[in-house]
Amino acid sequence: MARGRLRIYLGAAPGVGKTYAMLEEGQRLAAAGSDVVVGFVEPHGRRPTAARAEGLETIPRSTMEYRGATFTEMDLGAVLARRPQVALVDELAHTNVPGSRHGKRWQDVEGLVDAGIDVVTTLNVQHLESLGDVVRQITGVPQRETLPDEVARRADQIELVDLPPELLRRRMLHGEIYPSDRIEAALTHYFRVGNLTALRELALLWLADRVEEGLQRYRAEHGITTPWETRERIMVALTGGPEGDTLIRRAARVTARIPGSELLALHVVPSDGLTHGDQAALDTQRALVESLGGSYHQTTGDGIPEALLQFAEAENVTQIVLGASRRGRFSTFLRGGVGHRTIQRSGPIDVLVVTHEHAAGATSALRLPRPSSATGPRRFWTAMLLAAITLPGLTALLVLLDEHVDLALALVLYLLAVVVIALVGGLVPALLAALAAGLLANYFFTPPLHSLRVERLADVLALVVYVVTAVIVGTAAGNAARRTYQAVRASSEARALSRLATAMMHGQDLPTLLEQVREDFGLDAVSLLERDTGHAAEPRWYVVASTGEHPPERPYDADVDSPVGDDLTLAARGRPLSSDDQRVLGACAAQLGMAYSHGRLAAHDAETGLRAEAEHTRASLLLTASRDLRSPLRAADEALNSLGARTDPKEAQLLGTARSSVSRAVQLVSDLDELSRLHAGALDLYLRPVDLDEMLTAVMDALGPGGHTIRCSLPEQLPDVIADAAVLTRVLTALAAEAQRHSPPPRPPRLTTETRLGQVVIHVTDGTDAEVQDAERATRPSRTPDSLALRMARDLTETMGGTLETVATGPGFAVELTLPAAAPRRR
Repeated sequence: MARGRLRIYLGAAPGVGKTYAMLEEGQRLAAAGSDVVVGFVEPHGRRPTAARAEGLETIPRSTMEYRGATFTEMDLGAVLARRPQVALVDELAHTNVPGSRHGKRWQDVEGLVDAGIDVVTTLNVQHLESLGDVVRQITGVPQRETLPDEVARRADQIELVDLPPELLRRRMLHGEIYPSDRIEAALTHYFRVGNLTALRELALLWLADRVEEGLQRYRAEHGITTPWETRERIMVALTGGPEGDTLIRRAARVTARIPGSELLALHVVPSDGLTHGDQAALDTQRALVESLGGSYHQTTGDGIPEALLQFAEAENVTQIVLGASRRGRFSTFLRGGVGHRTIQRSGPIDVLVVTHEHAAGATSALRLPRPSSATGPRRFWTAMLLAAITLPGLTALLVLLDEHVDLALALVLYLLAVVVIALVGGLVPALLAALAAGLLANYFFTPPLHSLRVERLADVLALVVYVVTAVIVGTAAGNAARRTYQAVRASSEARALSRLATAMMHGQDLPTLLEQVREDFGLDAVSLLERDTGHAAEPRWYVVASTGEHPPERPYDADVDSPVGDDLTLAARGRPLSSDDQRVLGACAAQLGMAYSHGRLAAHDAETGLRAEAEHTRASLLLTASRDLRSPLRAADEALNSLGARTDPKEAQLLGTARSSVSRAVQLVSDLDELSRLHAGALDLYLRPVDLDEMLTAVMDALGPGGHTIRCSLPEQLPDVIADAAVLTRVLTALAAEAQRHSPPPRPPRLTTETRLGQVVIHVTDGTDAEVQDAERATRPSRTPDSLALRMARDLTETMGGTLETVATGPGFAVELTLPAAAPRRR
């Protein structure tokens, strides 16, 4: 039986319209004559979604009891028995009630597809298993229901259902996604604009990767090897040489000029597994590539051009960036450089050859051969000394045995000496020894003796064959020695780093890790030091962890130190380390720095989690309290207003106090709701030039009747301010009410304005006169209290691009509101 097809509607968050799109597809297929049934749809109380399911046959759900509660799930057996052409199944990542045929709904869907039934389903990106940790880091919410990525990858078609974050939040605010009692909490936490934007990007990137996989699969199935320039992929080839940084930055600039392009870096390792590049330089270049947003890759191949082009074809690379050859003209003449051979075989792939200061011809200075970095200077000079002793000694011995020695025996013995020298010192001493031995054999054992002339053709050929053989054998022996040294060195380095990484994975503490480093390098003491950034003039260091006797407490007290960052370093006392040892010590220091940073981050995350939980609890309590208080306060206010006037002065006074208190409580609840909306980002602003004269009239109307008086002082040529008229009215009303509440009964609050450097400053103070401030300073507060109304006014002002500050020059209430001034009006 042919398998059915699986179609997934993918969304970045709940409410984007996945279920609605699935039902629309079902209606379209049904109208086209397909047999469509609804296996499971959860509209979540959304009437438009439920309406789209009307007219489609719905398979009744199965009812199950679990822990005393009743649940409904998709009846898989009924759908299989019905055998429709298409089944609509919502929420692919859903976990079934225990006792169901399968633990997960995606397993039910697999059963339908295996039975030859096409399935249309829905999925949110946060439920993908590979993105679980990323989503938790973004939203702070762990995902309990996850779906293996492989299940989604096997889908025949994936369609993205997308909405901008602002539109999704607006739908949430209008009650189209969650019930009203969950809206405020959702807008404040999961449905923040940043969260939705990040989830949307995750969905787009994940789907783009699936599209790329499909494209590569199509190219492979149809044998297409030429790159398709669906998007630019720029690959830079790295050798580990000093020119690598220049090539990476050049390729990064090319990538930055092409929107949607991708940067890759590739290092080709010879097939023997031993890299010819400087590993420390490669590590640095890898970090540079990743810091520029690229990806680093490594491959193995016999020929560098072939490996480069094979990787480029596999990754659909469109451009290759190479460095100009560092080889001389003679070497290039004998065998074309990597760039030349790559260009010859690149086909449709563009090759960019970048010049650099290390290219051949950049310097014409003649340089002597340097000791191999693998064997080291000590072994190099040891081999040279061995050659200086062995060749003359061997020659003297052969001269003494002159009657028993011919040219062939002498050349064989000289060849043996060259091989020994190559094994000790590498290639350069072996080549020098081979040439010197050839001259000695010619002078002492080739007729005419004690002359460099050669009379017989056979002797000429013997000497030439010897020199060529000695050079080949010496080269092979030197390479073998060098590679053996590199292999042993790499093995020891990998073992040391692996031990340290294993200890870190097992959760070992820093002193234990430092003790392992000390033992690996044979040091006396090791310390991990951190600098106190609060003392920039004279840096102060403190010991994070240490091991050994008398560990260094400052970097300059150590025999060797390896900085991890600007403020962290690994300091050690003991034997001097070679450059290779220092490089490995630097890698160990980086791992120790990561362990220390991860420990600090874990502690910080735990503390942040506690704070976030406390803040969430506090916000939930405030929202619950505001909702619960709104109805009784409104009832109390209506009841007080219905009592009418009182003839008894005391009763009238008490009734007025009660009305005022209830009105203030109602206002506080309203302010609390406004703050919640503001912090949730659900407040839309319309910024435009606003006339303050008109605002003051609106403020007086908002304060209502009751003898409210405000003394205003506005200059005649006062410019308009850039603000939202409704929000500014709310802010000024709150400030005026607070100033009125703090003012003594006979003196009304004051409002004055001034212009200052392109801004309009509004001063709101209570009615305290300057001459009585000193007398009242002892009994009244010396700073404006930070009330809920004042906090709301400050937050609203900041959303309009202004500032609101309290003024502590005297007692009572005094604030300073600053807003941008509008350009003068044209007359």
